[in-house]
Amino acid sequence: MDIIKKDKTDLLVVSRNLPDLPRPFEREIYLFSTYIAGTGYIENIEELIEGMDISEDLEFYREPKNTHDNLAISVKTKKKEKLGYLPRADNLIFARLMDAGKLLFGKVKEIKKRGNWFKIEIDIYLKD
Repeated sequence: MDIIKKDKTDLLVVSRNLPDLPRPFEREIYLFSTYIAGTGYIENIEELIEGMDISEDLEFYREPKNTHDNLAISVKTKKKEKLGYLPRADNLIFARLMDAGKLLFGKVKEIKKRGNWFKIEIDIYLKD
């Protein structure tokens, strides 16, 4: 059973201290292709990209109290290092899915350097 509690920021925290059990019908469902917005504002983005394992899944975190966008979804590495956000134009449906308890994640497709910033193209998946 999951333990749910509120943290200091009023966000729900789900603790999953259960052993991994086989899930015979679990699957990854491809939803959409997009890019990570705001990489130019991440101070150490070049170091993060160099240290990133391209095969690792990217984690999504809802930020409903984000002052710029209440549907904001931040994108982080498995080490919880922020890479940026899903683009505002793309986040409405994904925010609603996450708010409904669905687990979404990303996979890197391609990384291109564009002047002083990186365009990180990703695919979005639903784990069901």
